[in-house]
Amino acid sequence: MKIVRRDFVFKGPGSVKMVPEEADDLWMAYNLIAVGDSVLAVTIRKVLREAASGGRDAERVKLKLEIQVEAVDYDKEGSVLRIRGKNILENEHVKIGAFHTLEIELHRPFVLRKAVWDSLTLELLRQASDPAASADLAVILMQEGLAHIFLVGKSVTTTRSRIEVSIPRKHGPAIAGYESALKKFFENVLQAFLKHVDFKVVRCAVIASSGFTKDQFHRHLLHEAERRQLRAIIENKSKIILVHTTSGYKYNNECYLEIYCHVGTRDPSLMSWSFVVRRHSLREVLDAPNVMNLIKDTKAAQEVRTLKDFFDMLSNAPERACYGPKHVEVAHERMAIQTLLITDELFRNADVLTRQKYVNLVSSVKDSGGNAYIFSSMHVSGEQLAQLTGIAAILRFPLPDLEDIEM
Repeated sequence: MKIVRRDFVFKGPGSVKMVPEEADDLWMAYNLIAVGDSVLAVTIRKVLREAASGGRDAERVKLKLEIQVEAVDYDKEGSVLRIRGKNILENEHVKIGAFHTLEIELHRPFVLRKAVWDSLTLELLRQASDPAASADLAVILMQEGLAHIFLVGKSVTTTRSRIEVSIPRKHGPAIAGYESALKKFFENVLQAFLKHVDFKVVRCAVIASSGFTKDQFHRHLLHEAERRQLRAIIENKSKIILVHTTSGYKYNNECYLEIYCHVGTRDPSLMSWSFVVRRHSLREVLDAPNVMNLIKDTKAAQEVRTLKDFFDMLSNAPERACYGPKHVEVAHERMAIQTLLITDELFRNADVLTRQKYVNLVSSVKDSGGNAYIFSSMHVSGEQLAQLTGIAAILRFPLPDLEDIEM
């Protein structure tokens, strides 16, 4: 995010002019803009003019509007932010109080005004303008006949392509068509790779699969790059990494982690209720040591490491890990939180008091010497945390009596 101008007081009013330069920036803007804020931007609106004939003609006019925000929608696939509200800026074409929807796209500047710039919004602003926080990772998840291409940014993971080709069995009468079908599949994946993977942007490209599909495609990719003189691949082949995963899907539902939640006990035989956290093949990629070494200084990698630490603690020393708003609140009252994990989704609560409660919690944990990580709900780690109510904590010391408190 390019910050053009800052003019605000901490915990007071003010404005920031900014320009989103990539999809991650739009997601950051989505988290920054809250109901009640105002946004100023250039927009297009259809207006009616008096014609010479006495009738009225419709005309599209480019103008500058400032609206009081009532709703914000983020379109991940279209890379656009839609902000709906009432106009508050005097204009010859649009009355004050008239509804309008601003569309914020990449490279389109806008001004955000807030009545209060709190610690959370300042942290989001810092992250948005920090180029070092970006992950910029391309991932090709594969299995025979199926491939997905993902782009992992600092806050958003987008699915850029899905390739599916029917592959006949390798044995029996259909074996004659196996090689040609596999070659067609690899060619389709190669074309999608060339279209969506830009090595000027990504730090590395990961080819991941169970079995040997990744190795076969990697050989095909390098062979075709040499044969066709595809310079982008030839010059960056050292940035292409192979990783083992359990499937070619983003989620692998056959491998799951079950977390038991009880009243008064952690003994599974006395279980009161439970739920399942899906294991992500994409998270397996981010967990891989050779990938982690390349993105270790990024926000995405930090989230993956922190969530892994939480699950390890939950498995090995459950009295030093908790999740759910009530348990985390009690742990904080006892000054027990060492690391707070919370999704950005909780800060988009329509209730201002609820949102402020979480802002204060993050600030208080940091003030007491703890760490607080705000997880993007558009990343795999944030999705997993959301399944654990969206808030969790690693504790400084054991709190075994948290079991007795109903969530």
